[in-house]
Amino acid sequence: MENMLQRLGAFTPPSGQEISRRINGLKEMMLKRGIDFAIIMQNVDMFYFTGTLQKGMLAVAPDHDPLLFIEKSVTRAKLDTPLDIIPIKNNREAKATLVSKNILQGRGGMELDVVPVTVFERFKSVMGCDNFVDISPLIRELRMLKSPYELAQIRKSGAIFSHVYNRAKEVIREGVSEVEIQALLVAEGRRRGHQGFPRIRGFNQEMMPMCVFAGYSSGIPSFWDGPIAGLGVTPAMPQGPSLLTVQRGIPVIIDYGSGYNGYVTDETRVFVAGEMREIFRKPYEVAREILEDAVEFGKAGVNSTELYERACRMVKKAGLEEHFMGHGEGQVSFVGHGLGLEMNELPVITARHRRTLEAGMVFACEPKFVFPGIGAVGLEVSFIVGNDCLEKISDVPLDLVNVPSAKR
Repeated sequence: MENMLQRLGAFTPPSGQEISRRINGLKEMMLKRGIDFAIIMQNVDMFYFTGTLQKGMLAVAPDHDPLLFIEKSVTRAKLDTPLDIIPIKNNREAKATLVSKNILQGRGGMELDVVPVTVFERFKSVMGCDNFVDISPLIRELRMLKSPYELAQIRKSGAIFSHVYNRAKEVIREGVSEVEIQALLVAEGRRRGHQGFPRIRGFNQEMMPMCVFAGYSSGIPSFWDGPIAGLGVTPAMPQGPSLLTVQRGIPVIIDYGSGYNGYVTDETRVFVAGEMREIFRKPYEVAREILEDAVEFGKAGVNSTELYERACRMVKKAGLEEHFMGHGEGQVSFVGHGLGLEMNELPVITARHRRTLEAGMVFACEPKFVFPGIGAVGLEVSFIVGNDCLEKISDVPLDLVNVPSAKR
């Protein structure tokens, strides 16, 4: 079965050496912070440390081998992970093993930013221990620097966007709805190996693989932690494309979260039917200048706040501060975000988070401008930080793409 899955391109599994590197990295961090054991439960973190997303938990202690407990499905987990599996029916069975190895002693760590309170309280009751700290900051720090294996998956994710972009030039037309454009382009990505949807960390945070904005809908504020959310087709899912159609002169923004084998990239390009209206021309050029400046200036050793400050200076010089990264209550205070297994990893490119860029970091820079009631314009590029440069993950140009207008 495993060979069949790999022949079909279902996944490119991490090696045992890769998994060991990640777990050993966590152990080193735990030792420095006085954490005696960690319990990993969240799907994405489980995938990062084990290679499988099946229901269960991973116990990590600095002086023990990792213990991977799986409730369901053991059969699938055996296909995915190089680690030995301990089948269990419930947490009480896991407790017996943990107690026998003296692991539940001292201070524990759990992913308290995402583990539900009821799950946390039940776990403490079953295990008979309650001395836990949040280990999520350590995990996010560890995941921030990507290995060569991870970068290979990320580059494959970026390659999917190239195919979707070429298809977008064929399907975007005046009069076509945002939803129809999304449906066609998401299908193109799936045919090229897109995993289905990107993941994002945080309570009640959800996202679609693609958003299409074609005017009024791009100026609607939302709970979504981003500059543009979209209207959606229902308040039950208040983001993404709506039934609004492409209008002549109004930019069409394609914001695509590509994903391959767990790893995501984030890219935005602009299309327009006919001549783009004057109000959007300067913002588009400023967005492009910000990205070109990032490529020129960014590299390992640069502080991430410098990228943000340079972008803000260009925006201020153009007199566009009111519309930068949203408008009014919809404005956000960042211009970039980390990428990896989740769409909101470290580093964050903002004024508040000082962090020196290091080779192996991956982030998206997304200068965007919103004009409520009219539309929005902007670009987004995903980068891999190198010692001497920022590497663009996709080869798609930043050029404005003109698409056909309806005959009148």
